[in-house]
Amino acid sequence: MTPVRPTLPALVARQAEQHPTALALTDGATYLTYRELLDASGRLAAVLASRGVGPGSAVGLLCARSARFAVAQLAVWRAGALVVPLDPAYPRPRIAEMTEDADVRLVLGDKALLADAGLPAERTLVLTERGTEETGGAVPDAAEPDAPALLYYTSGSTGRPKGVLVPHRAVADLVTAPDGLPLFPRDRVLFHSTPSFDAATFELWAPLARGAAVAVSPAERPSAEELVRDIERFGATTAFITTALFHHLAAKQSRIFGVLRTLAVGGEALAPEYAGAVLRAFPWLELYNVYGPTEATTFTTAHRIAPADCEGGPVPIGRPFGGASALVLDERLAPVEPGTVGELWIGGGRLAQGYLDRPELTDERFRDLPGSGRAYRSGDLVRQRPDGALEFHGRTDDQVKVRGFRIEPGEVEQALLRFAEVAEAAVVVRRAGQPDAALTACVVLAEGAGVAVETLRTRLAERLPAHLVPTAWAVLAELPLTGSGKVDRRSLATAPDPSADRTTAEAELTPIQQVVAEAWSRALERPITDPAADFLAEGGHSLLAMWVVDDLREDLGVELSLADFLGHPTVAGQAELLERALRAADDTPGAPQR
Repeated sequence: MTPVRPTLPALVARQAEQHPTALALTDGATYLTYRELLDASGRLAAVLASRGVGPGSAVGLLCARSARFAVAQLAVWRAGALVVPLDPAYPRPRIAEMTEDADVRLVLGDKALLADAGLPAERTLVLTERGTEETGGAVPDAAEPDAPALLYYTSGSTGRPKGVLVPHRAVADLVTAPDGLPLFPRDRVLFHSTPSFDAATFELWAPLARGAAVAVSPAERPSAEELVRDIERFGATTAFITTALFHHLAAKQSRIFGVLRTLAVGGEALAPEYAGAVLRAFPWLELYNVYGPTEATTFTTAHRIAPADCEGGPVPIGRPFGGASALVLDERLAPVEPGTVGELWIGGGRLAQGYLDRPELTDERFRDLPGSGRAYRSGDLVRQRPDGALEFHGRTDDQVKVRGFRIEPGEVEQALLRFAEVAEAAVVVRRAGQPDAALTACVVLAEGAGVAVETLRTRLAERLPAHLVPTAWAVLAELPLTGSGKVDRRSLATAPDPSADRTTAEAELTPIQQVVAEAWSRALERPITDPAADFLAEGGHSLLAMWVVDDLREDLGVELSLADFLGHPTVAGQAELLERALRAADDTPGAPQR
């Protein structure tokens, strides 16, 4: 047997050699064994090589979650190139900014997505379910352990997103770690994260490195019910979800907890009452709290939660695994005593190479510490418990997490200040850590500007990803300042929510519109009475939309997809879709008459 190098293609090749006919992944439409996955990626890798893709090249991947997504990633790596995951939901200017910054040579993807992005035809390659219809020459095998495998873009405080270069060796250590999350060849792992979110690294490549199978959730924006159905349909045993989604599912006592063996939760502080309630109701579930920045390759620490962890104080984020290390230091970079809060510095072999073309920023966040080697300054405050597990205690800077997304408020503020109508801007999170946390823009308009908040929100959404567009807005005469002359973000974050006093026009609602409006009202916590009300303009977001979709399914017995919900964001628009679904259900032979 050929020796295994710590690259992702080598790990998959080993499984294909040992278990060629074992299922590697399925998206419901396509089923690939390990041998078929390796063969399909080899054919595509040969085509890429014939187009000049090789070591040093960057290749964009603009593709929905699917079997072809995995084939394409593996092919790019076999050609020796770097994968730049592009989110299909990102606006065109954001995709253009990322491809330009990464000097992307070629973009692989779905035909419709490539057209929507406005990319030149000569720089694109349309994917099929098993790679491509084109043919190439010899199959390359150019991946190297220390070469970059992935370029993930995260929010940047200067207004420019920063690209994090993650090497093959770091991903290989994550996905093969024996001291990490339990994973066995009989397992099936749910792949439902957005491809540009680094949790996808674990969901896709941990099972493929260990001989398990990937169950791809094919819906663009799966609702909670759709996730459960996919888990049941594919027999998934293991999944990762964001903390915000976990809180929602826990409040609903979702049956998702009854069908999984292992569930990892991460992205924000975990509420102990929700974790405790789930473990009491589903004592067989292996529930893990995981933590880690992109700069340390997805998950740095993990902790299997016991009922005792939920009885008071924060739920631990655990201990480092898979070759990562944790140092808790004070401002002088000296270790603090156990039990004392300090800043977490992450070391070990799973660190990123740094930020693409940002040497000053790389030097600021990645340093060589005397006696400890290279380490990443996380900006997270932690405390080490007597048993060695770490607890999260906040941030040292303004970076925030909302629904699992990492957000630098400065990026949103800089985007707002590009509008001539905005004189000053500050972005904060109200109700941080709660399921209804809201990214809030506080703006001072330029003298004489008569722009509406809805206009600013629409224009911002044309440039930034949805998670960076504030859901709450406040127009102020001036921004409050601290005694040192800085913006008083604490007072802005704790001020009353300006949307709480918003009233909507009274209008006559049809019975179905009334059901929709009541579901909205419960989610938004204020009365909605206007059929023309827009969910996003009213302060809604994708997680709240998931709640409403669940409520409407329970109230009416029919379901909107999350994509349809967000694509028809008014009360009237959603009511019309539901009415059609109800009529279709009534017309089904054998259906009970309403």
